[in-house]
Amino acid sequence: MGRLFGTDGVRGVANADLTAELALGLSVAAAHVLAEAGSFAGHRPTAVVGRDPRASGEFLEAAVVAGLASAGVDVLRVGVLPTPAVAHLTGALGADLGVMLSASHNAMPDNGIKFLARGGHKLADELEDRIESVYEQHRAGEPWNRPTGAGVGRVHDYDQGFDTYVAHLVSVLPNRLDGLKVVLDEAHGAASRVSPEAFARAGAEVVTIGAEPDGLNINDGCGSTHLDPLKAAVVAHGAHFGIAHDGDADRCLAVDATGTEVDGDQIMAVLALALHEAGALRGNTVVGTVMSNLGFKLAMEREGIEVVQTAVGDRYVLEAMKEHGYALGGEQSGHVIALDHATTGDGTLTGLLLASRVAATGRSLAELAAVMERLPQVLINVPDVDKARVHTSGELAAAVAEAARELGTSGRVLLRPSGTEPLVRVMVEAADIDQARAVAERLADVVKSALG
Repeated sequence: MGRLFGTDGVRGVANADLTAELALGLSVAAAHVLAEAGSFAGHRPTAVVGRDPRASGEFLEAAVVAGLASAGVDVLRVGVLPTPAVAHLTGALGADLGVMLSASHNAMPDNGIKFLARGGHKLADELEDRIESVYEQHRAGEPWNRPTGAGVGRVHDYDQGFDTYVAHLVSVLPNRLDGLKVVLDEAHGAASRVSPEAFARAGAEVVTIGAEPDGLNINDGCGSTHLDPLKAAVVAHGAHFGIAHDGDADRCLAVDATGTEVDGDQIMAVLALALHEAGALRGNTVVGTVMSNLGFKLAMEREGIEVVQTAVGDRYVLEAMKEHGYALGGEQSGHVIALDHATTGDGTLTGLLLASRVAATGRSLAELAAVMERLPQVLINVPDVDKARVHTSGELAAAVAEAARELGTSGRVLLRPSGTEPLVRVMVEAADIDQARAVAERLADVVKSALG
């Protein structure tokens, strides 16, 4: 079978791909693997379990809790909270394991399971592989070692999670947000209560949209993947800016007072300069991905800040940050990691830090974001090709080299196979949008002929 775990846990259509049986079995396997690895040595293990508001999260949560408790793990059920809240609580409560049920920005029928290690960090790849292997062994009939009597796990609702997390968010801000009017689009997701409460406690005047989850409407025409409602609301309410989250609130995008989008690269540029001025940008470096806009790299170089690029995926950004001790990293999509305050991308925290920079400087978000010029970027997905040959095709390599010569230092080309679909992504940046589009279309044709 293919690997169950992707770059962000296990995902699929709930009750079709991601069943209650799978959720229960993976949870039992995770408990056994972590026990074998010595994570539970000398004490009774505890897990924090949270979810986003999807209807399917209700039965999947029950399955996960049952699996963990049946394996002898005590469970603290925190209910509907963002992924970064579950990560924070896993660390703050000294839990041995965290589990988040969410499919992030995906449509409502999907769901996912994400396991977090002690401290609220993502599990290492080798542990995920071991969990999958153990799950398959027992699905094939190998018996579990099951505790009985007082050895089974106990389940408790941890109602303080909301206040604990909000208090943490507000406590790390360098200044208050008094005088700011902010529109928050919560995507009818996991931050529908958390984010407005945190901004209000920090002093902002808050207008909310997309903050009425009913289990079915998550990400439906709202949130970070659908910015038009937020753009309209910011202008209609005369707000200073707006913030949009995705379903599990681990990402943040923004719009300025005119309704113009401010993406993850621009947000990172603003926050990097704030940390740089405060002497808190360790290594004088910020971590991005190969998809970061060239304008971001050029702007940081102009300000004397180095940019380290990783593969696409916030887990790879986090790995580089932890390895070298960097304080800030993220993706164009809005996954921004402030490692001094969070172990994962945190959309509410990112929005608060961005707002604090606006409040502290007295400058508009548009003015702050103008530190970088976002170069025109064209992305074409080429389906039904042999993506495994992207890096071995001589014809394709020659075409890419020619395109790079044409663009020079004012543009770039990136071809990469999709991690989840049978397609190749062709991305071209250039100073001129027409040139970017022409080069991208030409390369897409070569991909079709060379790999089709």
